[in-house]
Amino acid sequence: MAEDMYIDEEEVSKLGKSFETFAYDLESYAKKFAEATGAERIHDGFGVLTESEDVTSAYIELSEHMAESLGQLHRTLDAVGGGIRDNARNTRSADDEMTDMFRDGGHA
Repeated sequence: MAEDMYIDEEEVSKLGKSFETFAYDLESYAKKFAEATGAERIHDGFGVLTESEDVTSAYIELSEHMAESLGQLHRTLDAVGGGIRDNARNTRSADDEMTDMFRDGGHA
């Protein structure tokens, strides 16, 4: 049983834009996170006691990994958003070609 299918390219494009917006926001938050948790800030928080060096190093490493993970998530969301918007453009183009074909009496 075949069902009709319709893709609203405008809505798909909005969805892609939403992903790109979330990616942009995440990038901004990630930069703030990196600034707030950088090695200098962590050193300031733990001081320079010998006993705290291991803890300080662990927090710095954790902070760097978190910042990198946020950066990867940002890039992924941005790529997904771009892909969705590309799909919307392709849908629009295919619809336009189909419309032109019908206007021309089915002759491509």
